[in-house]
Amino acid sequence: MPSFTDALGVHPAAIALRSARAEILAANLANADTPGYQARDIDFRSVLAAAGSADVMTTTRPDHFAGAGGAATVGGYAIGYRQPLHPSLDQNSVDVQAERAAFLDNALRYQASMTFLNGRIAGLVSALRGD
Repeated sequence: MPSFTDALGVHPAAIALRSARAEILAANLANADTPGYQARDIDFRSVLAAAGSADVMTTTRPDHFAGAGGAATVGGYAIGYRQPLHPSLDQNSVDVQAERAAFLDNALRYQASMTFLNGRIAGLVSALRGD
């Protein structure tokens, strides 16, 4: 028997990931003038693909390196550092225009997922009512 989780698909996870990414991009913009600050981001595609994967790496010996569990996380998602397009003298890697564009793109995709999810929920409610 299908559950509500099955009916909603990947959108609840996508919304949570987009929300965490918005926090990271906002922090990047807030630190645009901080010397030495390194811009961070989440690779949305790889994290979402990993969420759907059943394969989990485990360490079999104590001298093995930690996997994503040892990486920096925000909201439970592994984050990485962005390569600067134009290196600055103060070692700050935030490109304000690129961060704004990424933030806007993320916000639009968040809204699209919310709209799709609202449609799915309305469809489920309609089916339960027998409309």
